[in-house]
Amino acid sequence: MVNPILIQVGKTISQISKKLNRGNGSTWPGHIALKGNKNFIKEFLKDSKMKVIIVAGTNGKTTTSSLIATALTKNGYKVLQNDSGANLLNGVASTLILNTNHSGKLTQEFAIFEVDENALPQVLKQVTPDYLILLNLFRDQLDRYGEINTIVKKWKEALSLLPSSTTLILNADDPQIAYLGLGEGRDAGDAVQNNLYFGLDNKHSNIVQQAADATSCPNCGTQLVFDTIFFSHLGKWECTSCGLKRPKIDQDSFFEYPLSGMYNKYNTHAAILVLREIGMKEKAIAGAFKGFTPVFGRQEVIRYRNKNVQLFLSKNPTSFNQSFATIKELHASTLLIVLNDRIPDGKDVSWIWDTDLSGIEKFKHILVAGDRVYDMALRIKYENYKNIKTFENLDEAINTGITLTEKDATFFILPTYSAMLDARKILTGKKIL
Repeated sequence: MVNPILIQVGKTISQISKKLNRGNGSTWPGHIALKGNKNFIKEFLKDSKMKVIIVAGTNGKTTTSSLIATALTKNGYKVLQNDSGANLLNGVASTLILNTNHSGKLTQEFAIFEVDENALPQVLKQVTPDYLILLNLFRDQLDRYGEINTIVKKWKEALSLLPSSTTLILNADDPQIAYLGLGEGRDAGDAVQNNLYFGLDNKHSNIVQQAADATSCPNCGTQLVFDTIFFSHLGKWECTSCGLKRPKIDQDSFFEYPLSGMYNKYNTHAAILVLREIGMKEKAIAGAFKGFTPVFGRQEVIRYRNKNVQLFLSKNPTSFNQSFATIKELHASTLLIVLNDRIPDGKDVSWIWDTDLSGIEKFKHILVAGDRVYDMALRIKYENYKNIKTFENLDEAINTGITLTEKDATFFILPTYSAMLDARKILTGKKIL
């Protein structure tokens, strides 16, 4: 009897939060529900007929989730999603609460949850997904998560408890992710039957990587051999010692991509695999992706003072390098980098020294702001870029960037997570969380 009360309390809290412009109330309802009943999620989903999709990984969770939700919605399915980015256990609980009808019931056909990589084992104790997408693992918030192998160990233990009815959608190009789905015949690279793999085809050039995070064999520890590297440690890999190798890929290309950047090809392929398994045809998927609107902070374009501002969330070396490479391809001229060191970002900002800033001389204006503005400015100075403008006030930095941006050009911002939320509040006048 306690769950209906918790649902009503949660809805009331969310409404108050919205009215006071304190965010959309996407975490507190779940926090209170779990305090009242630690098994709230498990009990609530027990009799639900919804298909559950969980998306986890260091980079790309929000975009991949949104691609899946967009395609399902456009093809007539009813979907619930933690689309505000509240990806811990309380965010999952809040999403369930806020999507119930007036009777406290869920009527959707699909639930899509993006889940923080450190919270995934905890979430899997409460939620048994029909589809579990594991995108990648990169060094991120080392002070909070530890090294990649720490996360892999936790994930492996959590995955071992999943039933055979759960389909794993795995990144074949990431050795640590691919290894999670390989059976006992690991030396032959055989995948468990219920696993599907996405990756990239071999049309990309081999490139030297500034921030490769996992280049040792996850099975025996030997240094992996890469025939092709797409970025960081993602590529066509093989262990010459134990025989572990990249598994056969089920989705490695598509004829039309909704977003720029090589990293978004991975997100698109992961989404397509799930949608195909659900039963959608390629033509329907492509049609749904047309006109796709980027999620907040992930290549999102905001109109501000009659100029276009595009946000590229950049929270670790890999995401920063890929964002930086993408905006160079877009011929960016004015760029603002915002570096914070709050809890959502990670207190350790030494990762900025693993970023690849080659080609920075092509930018006409580089602005830097954030809690660690001078750390970032020093990093840029080591690239012999001299025209750096530093700001201790983010509002002033954004407005200066707008002024420096030509009439028909785009002002680009590369922020860490909390900095992205701060920037969006300035640009839109309201908070997300």
